[in-house]
Amino acid sequence: MSPRLSVLDRSHIPVGGSAREALLETVRFAQEVERLGYHRIWVAEHHGVPGVAGAAPTVLASAVAAATSRIRVGTGGVMLPNHQPLVVAEQFGVLGSLFGDRIDVGLGRSLGFTGGIRKALGAEEANHFTEQLTELLAYLDGAVAGVRAVPAEGLDLPVFVLATRNASSAAELGLPLVIASPLGDQEMLRTIDEYRRDFRPSRRAAEPYVVVARSIAVADTTEAARRLLVPEAWATVRSRTRGEFPPLDAPDRVLARDMTDRERIHFTRAMRGHTYGTPDEVAVAVKDLVATTAADELLVTTTAHDPDDRLTSYRLLASLTG
Repeated sequence: MSPRLSVLDRSHIPVGGSAREALLETVRFAQEVERLGYHRIWVAEHHGVPGVAGAAPTVLASAVAAATSRIRVGTGGVMLPNHQPLVVAEQFGVLGSLFGDRIDVGLGRSLGFTGGIRKALGAEEANHFTEQLTELLAYLDGAVAGVRAVPAEGLDLPVFVLATRNASSAAELGLPLVIASPLGDQEMLRTIDEYRRDFRPSRRAAEPYVVVARSIAVADTTEAARRLLVPEAWATVRSRTRGEFPPLDAPDRVLARDMTDRERIHFTRAMRGHTYGTPDEVAVAVKDLVATTAADELLVTTTAHDPDDRLTSYRLLASLTG
């Protein structure tokens, strides 16, 4: 496994827990994965989600960076339709000024989960993402007449674009691509191929750079690894059937539920598309993923109800790289 291994953390709240506890756990977790040798840790942006505490990624990234010393810290990502590009540039300028060359700027185009959230954020559509991204880059470069993005100008802040099916912005602007496979691996591979084909070298990246985001769970047995996926799968069922992603419930309680036919269908779908198993099984699967995608880096998400189970999974995955 030659690509770098990195981490995406979403500050999930367990049933009976609090947002404060989830955010503090993200900071503690960052310290642990730094000790394990992971290359970077990113935090995500979610609004109005009862099961996720990470609503302000640049604020949380600051806490993570302050509690660590080596690992790169960034966002996966800040959603540009929710923000003014100048404000985003300034926020990352503050982060870069405080923590030097450890800060990454991860940017996406996703909108809020519900109409009410989108309206509250003033983000009704994401059709101007490339224009927003171009504007933000201009602020970072000090190339906007009459507007100074203090203290971002002059800092070397790596910029990444998060995408699922459309990587044209990353290719056009010569930026690294971060891609997951919610629509299946074939769609992801097609998007990666288009990105590499259309990539235009820039001062930020001379050649394409692909970060594949993947949900990976590792445990001593295949079934134990699969159980790590159950809490988020059930939360996804609730979001699909009731419009709200709830706190993560324990796998035993989820599996003991008498699901409706509709819930069972959504649960089966939510359990697909992950990489899980014993260390040997995951080593083979990850090797195949890297060979298929030619990924330069893997951005790993592991969700579990128990923080210790999650950390064990990351420890076992790190051990595969030596």
